[in-house]
Amino acid sequence: MPFSHDMVHSLATVVDLVNSPPGDLEELGALVLRRQVSGVEFVNATDLAEVQTLSAAFHEVFTSPDEDVAVTRLNTLLGRTRITPSLTRHDGFALHVHYFAPGASLAEHLAADCGVALAHVLVEGEWERLRTCSAPDCANVFVDESRNRSRVYCDSRTCGNRMHVAAYRARRRA
Repeated sequence: MPFSHDMVHSLATVVDLVNSPPGDLEELGALVLRRQVSGVEFVNATDLAEVQTLSAAFHEVFTSPDEDVAVTRLNTLLGRTRITPSLTRHDGFALHVHYFAPGASLAEHLAADCGVALAHVLVEGEWERLRTCSAPDCANVFVDESRNRSRVYCDSRTCGNRMHVAAYRARRRA
């Protein structure tokens, strides 16, 4: 499934949010900068609490036991979000769609843009692309963008490499 730039960005943002939920205002500010969340000038304690709750809700979507549960969980999340689609250009990006309402809180902004991206994945029948890392000591989530849906690790350089080295060593010992 080819993903547009907007969708890739929003999916990477939701993965980042789930895998590294901000623990304090500094981490939340770093997330906003790292993910280039537009229109956010400052963050406060309310934003932090709301984004932490949102992170947990997105985690539940990724770890749903089946597509129907994922749809129900995502619909619940989206149902609490004001969504106002608008076309925009900013920060050197081509024309794209923002889904958050004007004046939306940071959590609503993330819920709208990331939630709609996840909704598109589900609508396209690609629920199985929402995954949890197969490494036994890792609980990170990821979106499998591989052509043949074969990715099993959140990061091939860390978890993937570690698991391959462990398998190699086990074969050498046998």
